[in-house]
Amino acid sequence: MTAPDTIHEPQACNAALTRAFGFLGKRWNGVLLGTLTAGPMGFAELKRAVHGISDSMLSERLAELAGAGLVVRRVDPGPPVAVHYELTESGHALLPALEALTTWAENNLPEERCSGE
Repeated sequence: MTAPDTIHEPQACNAALTRAFGFLGKRWNGVLLGTLTAGPMGFAELKRAVHGISDSMLSERLAELAGAGLVVRRVDPGPPVAVHYELTESGHALLPALEALTTWAENNLPEERCSGE
């Protein structure tokens, strides 16, 4: 005897997941968060670590991440004055999800899909 065909109602779009991917899916946001897992970094360090990002885009994305409460900008008075960016508690809370996405991408996405960063 076979089970009757089950008809599934379409799921409504998950608003939280849509917000998360809308934000993290923006070019560079996830990469910057992943880069900052190594610890606080200055602007120039981040620029060197994230190949292909322009100064203006880096500045814009860091401001956006700070505005979302995921990154904090710290100014060390010096001399010389130094600015560092680091993950907040909310930013650190994303680490398990970023690690899981990284593992999934390594196991399921061909290399060439990642080369167009």
